Amino acid sequence: MQAKKTIENSKNFIRIRGAREHNLKGICIDIPRDKFVVMTGLSGSGKSSLAFDTIYAEGQRRYMESLSSYARQFLGQMEKPKVESIEGLSPAISIDQKSTNRNPRSTVGTVTEIYDYLRLLYARAGIPHCPNCGKEIHKQTVDQMVDEIMKLSEGAKIQLLAPVVRGRKGEHVKVFESAKKAGFVRVMVDGELYQLSEEIKLEKTKKHNIEIVVDRLVIKAGIERRMSDSIEQIMKLSEGLLIVEVNGEERLSFSSSFSCPDCNISLEELEPRTFSFNNPFGACPECSGLGYKMEFDPELMIPDKSLSLAEGCIVVMGWQSSNQKGSFTNSTLEALAKAYNFDLKTPFEQLSKEAQDVILYGTGGKVVKVYYKGQRGEGVYDVPFEGLIKNVERRYRETFSESTKQEYEGFMRTTPCKACGGKRLKPTALAVTVGDKNISDVTELSISEVKNYFENVELTSTQRKIGDMILREITARLSFLNDVGLDYLTLSRATGTLSGGEAQRIRLATQIGSGLVGVAYILDEPSIGLHQRDNDKLLVSLKNLRDIGNTLIVVEHDEDTMLAADFIVDIGPGAGEHGGEIIATGTAKEIMKCKESLTGAYLSGRLQVPVPSVRREPTGFLEVKGARENNLKNIDVKFPLGIMTVVTGVSGSGKSSLVNEILYKSLAKKLNRARIIAGKYDEILGAEKLDKIIDIDQSPIGRTPRSNPATYTGVFDLIRDLFAATQDAKAKGYSKGRFSFNVKGGRCEACSGDGIVKIEMNFLPDVYVPCEVCEGKRYNRETLEVRYKGKSIYDVLNMTVDESLAFFEHIPSIRRKIETLSEVGLGYIRLGQPSTELSGGEAQRIKLATELSKRSTGKTIYVLDEPTTGLHFADVHKLINILRKLSEGGNTVIVIEHNLDVIKTADYIIDIGPEGGARGGTVIAEGTPEEVAKNKNSYTGEYIKRMLDREKEWVEKRGR
Repeated sequence: MQAKKTIENSKNFIRIRGAREHNLKGICIDIPRDKFVVMTGLSGSGKSSLAFDTIYAEGQRRYMESLSSYARQFLGQMEKPKVESIEGLSPAISIDQKSTNRNPRSTVGTVTEIYDYLRLLYARAGIPHCPNCGKEIHKQTVDQMVDEIMKLSEGAKIQLLAPVVRGRKGEHVKVFESAKKAGFVRVMVDGELYQLSEEIKLEKTKKHNIEIVVDRLVIKAGIERRMSDSIEQIMKLSEGLLIVEVNGEERLSFSSSFSCPDCNISLEELEPRTFSFNNPFGACPECSGLGYKMEFDPELMIPDKSLSLAEGCIVVMGWQSSNQKGSFTNSTLEALAKAYNFDLKTPFEQLSKEAQDVILYGTGGKVVKVYYKGQRGEGVYDVPFEGLIKNVERRYRETFSESTKQEYEGFMRTTPCKACGGKRLKPTALAVTVGDKNISDVTELSISEVKNYFENVELTSTQRKIGDMILREITARLSFLNDVGLDYLTLSRATGTLSGGEAQRIRLATQIGSGLVGVAYILDEPSIGLHQRDNDKLLVSLKNLRDIGNTLIVVEHDEDTMLAADFIVDIGPGAGEHGGEIIATGTAKEIMKCKESLTGAYLSGRLQVPVPSVRREPTGFLEVKGARENNLKNIDVKFPLGIMTVVTGVSGSGKSSLVNEILYKSLAKKLNRARIIAGKYDEILGAEKLDKIIDIDQSPIGRTPRSNPATYTGVFDLIRDLFAATQDAKAKGYSKGRFSFNVKGGRCEACSGDGIVKIEMNFLPDVYVPCEVCEGKRYNRETLEVRYKGKSIYDVLNMTVDESLAFFEHIPSIRRKIETLSEVGLGYIRLGQPSTELSGGEAQRIKLATELSKRSTGKTIYVLDEPTTGLHFADVHKLINILRKLSEGGNTVIVIEHNLDVIKTADYIIDIGPEGGARGGTVIAEGTPEEVAKNKNSYTGEYIKRMLDREKEWVEKRGR
């Protein structure tokens, strides 16, 4: 009876017992199968440890175990997660954000397989055209040619001509002789009719066209057989080409192969590989199908054109010494100045176009006399100057040093290939159309536009029969992408440029299209980067995936997703070591009633992010004029200074193009002297009121375990100073460097200060074990003997932020830096926690804390792109307080965000839209949240109005 009950339970539930992965504290839980389950909780509480590192990892491991030992040796080994047992586990598919393909050949079209179907469609139903003149090319049999000619009006006089010479120089005497021997009487030379019996003299140096008159006919019934024989004869003479002259005026061209009779261009048989930019048969030979080339950019080589050559305006490698007397590069510039009559002291922008061209592109082979005095003597050298660009191109090509190559690449930018114009394919492939568009034109449309195009495209009955099944597959896949809120993406968009949320939703759309049943899908915050309007579409897709018989386990912080879920698992109560426990389970309503659940408190309104009582006034404005990068429609935008501004809009509307590509890059170049090229715009007014711009993103604070919060914030330097100042350290003669685990001296040399040693296992995964010598403490015994208040340097690094705050209470310089980490909600992380163990949200908050601990100038502008990614309501609350604190000192904070809690607390909103892609790129609304809420054209305004109205209701309820 008990066994039967267990089987029933495993049919209805995924039963997890004793999960201890990372910070999980022996969790036991039954998760309902075939339901939409949301796992939530504070950032770092253990949601991903349960969903991905336990449930998904065990599902994958069991699948691998089912394979033969021969297959397993190619797939590698998977470690068993720390869990006592899991029952009722379905095959698991993970759709996370980390596995985005960065290959430049990978596009939205290729990863969704839509491009594969497009290639098939164009190969089988496409109409080829001549890439030169654009004329439609048909491959016709002799019978088809006869039928076509017989459609001419009865009585029409025609001449059947064999074009034997087309646009070739020479006298072509042998051509005339062989035609005469074959029994032909007449020939058409350059449009003039000649008898072959007469002497025909042609100019040797001119190009000629020669057509043999094979037959002359009058259109009437019964001539088909004779015409057919004549055309067959012509096919042999002219390699499959036929010209029909009608009534001495009109000319018709026919071909038995894919070739243009006018331009002498032949096309190969159309195959799917003809349209592949990853295959030599279809790829543009110039850029090998990438669509762009890396080229040196004069803008990066001479970033400040207001400087002169004498002042060192050229900053590219190998030319930094061009303003120093005695260097060869300086001698070369002096020789050019003398030969082309310009002054090295004139600002570069004021030099004549000729002088600028000579410096950048060379003398075109003309020699200049360079006087140079070197270590081996002096002399005058004749130098044909190749130009700055060709010179550095050659140096880049010839160097074998990878670091030097990387340095040079800092002065390069990707530009569209000149041969294919960024379209990636050969001209012959681009000349094939379905409807009125070639394959590249279709991939450059947004997904919604492609769907609309194929639904309304006019096809012939033959094309319709061939392409019906293919079009059905294409439109189905386009519909799935549309349903997950990606209708603004183009099929040609490189996957490397997609955000984590976009890449995840593409994989989700692919899974929806596969129609699998009985699978456990595990998703990591699919709502990231989605406007509330698009989020509603995503939820419909997720429910459809559940309804066909799948289990959905979604790690999520989004309120709408939680309300739509069948079951919620709230993990907490805190983060890191303070988390890893189940706080509440059940529906959204049940979670709201749970007093211990922080999630429930925010969902029910018991806790909330308050709307500021006063919206602060700007101290001035920063105005971007003529912004037209990507889909921006030449707009002028005013960013207020000294306050917190949120840039909103539906996904793909142009927010990132405006803030990241134009505003950030142009100010980073101007204020921070960064070597980057900004997006297209006319000018930025008001930048003189700022001294620096800082982008606080979610990238890791370091790539190795050596990097940690203490080293990043700079507090570790102060801690090392403190230890070096102790009596023990002074007695032993230890300096500050003794307490670094990055240099020899104080660190454990057995593990080079890492604290762990990698053991390579031949048939099993590599194992990391604590170093036997230092027992994972990173330092040698002598260094660990030095103590401050009874603690060694290792003990201090092992403290949490909150513990260290009490420990360094009386050291103001250290306390101030640690305090900011606690303020941003990171009291639970350890000072020496490796950066590789930190989430994106935690890394971003460490960067924010570092900025908060610095003395404010009041002239800094901070840019953040969706900082709420991965953050719980409580963490968002803390983040908003930090952002407002950053802007209180007169600094400017500009945030791209979809989170309504952040939007409602902004001092100012700039709403871009109205839609994504080509239908976006304009400013829809701007002003305070209350002003934007009144704008009926703004989707953001619509959701903000609901949010503000709900806040009022909650306040009124509490007032009662």
